[in-house]
Amino acid sequence: MSKTLVIIPTYNEKENIRDIIPAVLSQSPTVEVLIVDDGSPDGTGEIVAELATCESRIHLLRRAGKLGLGTAYIAGFKWALERDFAFMMEMDADFSHNPGEIPKFLKAIDQADLVLGSRYTGGVARVVNWPLKRLLLSKGAAIYVRLITGLPVMDPTGGFKCFRRQVLETIPLDTIRCNGYAFQIELSYQAWLRGFRVREIPITFSDREAGHSKMSGQIVREALWMVWRMAAQHGFRRRPFVAHPS
Repeated sequence: MSKTLVIIPTYNEKENIRDIIPAVLSQSPTVEVLIVDDGSPDGTGEIVAELATCESRIHLLRRAGKLGLGTAYIAGFKWALERDFAFMMEMDADFSHNPGEIPKFLKAIDQADLVLGSRYTGGVARVVNWPLKRLLLSKGAAIYVRLITGLPVMDPTGGFKCFRRQVLETIPLDTIRCNGYAFQIELSYQAWLRGFRVREIPITFSDREAGHSKMSGQIVREALWMVWRMAAQHGFRRRPFVAHPS
């Protein structure tokens, strides 16, 4: 059976890491997990290293410091592409992404190249424990991205997704310039422009209960202007360059 690698970037996630890893692995015997830890001073990396001694499906990639979400995922993708994984998933460590929904992604990827977990397919009731201001900001950002880029998805900024290996082999990962949450937009946009089949499935998103959010004003500002750069770079194109690969 084809193997799936769930990539989880971490920075100071000791409150969640002991629970999130077994929750992910319990979804399927073909699922493995890679923690990309940015030198967490709270000992997150040490906890993962300890867990990995007892379970061969747990992997740890340590980095020297807090280098950003986008570069963490790129490092994880490259690690996976050097091995025999058919699918790569992105996921947060804080249980805002429910591990129980992983089987839905693995089923959906049979008929797609990139599966996006959408908070806004089927209504905003799928977003739990968010203040109204943050919900409106997120919904507004989704509309903003669609208008500027033409990317035809309801939730372009979400970070719960599954890639078929061919997508990440095709996109030149070293050219991805965004590093904050705009990274999620850029990678999906690049896949769509290349004609890969992008599908959204509904997920329930819950705000973290432990640890601290990594969202900042700098991340929001990066997303605002990088969307324009991405769209302008491709002439504000409203359709893929090629039909999806066979």
